Amino acid sequence: MSTTSLKLPEDVKKLAAEAAKTRGITPHAFMVSAIRDAATAAAQRAEFMAEALAAESETLASGTGFDAAEVHDYLRARASGDTAERPKAKTWRD
Repeated sequence: MSTTSLKLPEDVKKLAAEAAKTRGITPHAFMVSAIRDAATAAAQRAEFMAEALAAESETLASGTGFDAAEVHDYLRARASGDTAERPKAKTWRD
């Protein structure tokens, strides 16, 4: 494991120490966990954005999409335990 020096403002250091104590872990373990969580969230967000941009590109290329009201009705029915027919993609270009 490599060593990294991290300079923290006193208020942040105190918050981290208090949170660590509440969780029953060391301030170091708390900070490692916080950095890991933040880095994981950033990677997940980047992956989500890449997938969203790819989906947008695919939608623009195909010229098809789903009517939002139909999708919402479908999801409401499914969430209620009802069976529902999946919405069909429609051409949105003239």
